[in-house]
Amino acid sequence: MQGAPQRFEGDFSSLWRLDVMPPINRLTWWWYWVLVMVPDANNPGRSRQLMTLWSTKQTEAIRVSGHWWKPGSRMHKDEHGGFVIPGMVCAWWYDGETMHEPLTMRECRMAVVGDDHPLWPGEGAGEGAGAIVPIEREDMSLGMLPGNAGMWMSLSSDREAVSRGAPSAFEAELTPWWGPTSSLTYRNNEYSMGMGYDILRLQGSKCRLNVDGEPEEGTAYFQKVTVQAPASPWFWGMLHFGDGSYLDWFMPHVSPLSSTMDDRPWRRRDFLRYPDNGAGVFHDRIRGRTENFARCEVELSESAEGLRDRHGHPLPEFRVRIWNGRTQISLDVRAASRARWTFDQPTRGGMVSHLTYNEYPLEVARIAILDEGGLRSIEDYEWIHGNAEHAWGILH
Repeated sequence: MQGAPQRFEGDFSSLWRLDVMPPINRLTWWWYWVLVMVPDANNPGRSRQLMTLWSTKQTEAIRVSGHWWKPGSRMHKDEHGGFVIPGMVCAWWYDGETMHEPLTMRECRMAVVGDDHPLWPGEGAGEGAGAIVPIEREDMSLGMLPGNAGMWMSLSSDREAVSRGAPSAFEAELTPWWGPTSSLTYRNNEYSMGMGYDILRLQGSKCRLNVDGEPEEGTAYFQKVTVQAPASPWFWGMLHFGDGSYLDWFMPHVSPLSSTMDDRPWRRRDFLRYPDNGAGVFHDRIRGRTENFARCEVELSESAEGLRDRHGHPLPEFRVRIWNGRTQISLDVRAASRARWTFDQPTRGGMVSHLTYNEYPLEVARIAILDEGGLRSIEDYEWIHGNAEHAWGILH
């Protein structure tokens, strides 16, 4: 296999721009999202995970997990293409046993600049280097190094989380892993009336993570997202494999949970979904190719292991199947823990719209990959780590 590339490949020129699509009130949402996974020495089937989100929304008010956020000001763009935004930094940390959630949830103003901005320390060509920098006493920044050679991330925990046993500080360095996983994936689509999305993703990178000064080695996933359409239910999940392969699945849908206003993670009436298919991608390092899938099925069930979240609710298990004309993949994964975020946004006529967003550190129980080269299983990989999302409600 080829060694790691020297830089992240792709067109990163819009990485620090927040004006790619004209905003729509109450609908437009911008965020940068990093998920770090490091092995859990006490349970090799699981990984410890850190999620960090830098976010802002075009809205007068929104309640985030019980906290009312009222921006009080709008995004400002200066004459050099830099932005100052009102927003929030949110994070959780799963240490293999305990979900520290929220690890951080704080309001702040944030500067977003590329390396062609006068505030950047040095000269650049606007090809990707830059940062989002919360204006805080502690360093909470995320950025791309010159030459797109790597990314950095700094995070400090809230005092309440530290008092409950969470680490106080995290430092991460993301570097290229191999070909497709460390090459930028770009998706842009406009439906109608300005609604649509704009997404940049690095699906896999190597990661050095320092937790209170203790070094760890793992992997990371990064995305920058603009969404300006009502948020409705979806399943999404991803896996990193020990050889560098990457798998994900995505299934947006409408279900009886579309009108649900509570946050219980599993219920018996969650069985009818339309449409009942989705999509996926598999960067297969063994075969040296990328498989795209236009067929995906996700089944949800209650944890057979009796696992529960910290509120006593049973955790879910997911059975996923994706396939095309050459490759079929089926897997059973179970949630080892749960981080949940709830959003309530006032809308027209005095009504409030709601979205419950769940993130689940995963443990892989079974995987089968069948193609013209034969059948592969979990035993063919040194390790597999991943995370899944399930969201319900409609936020508008």
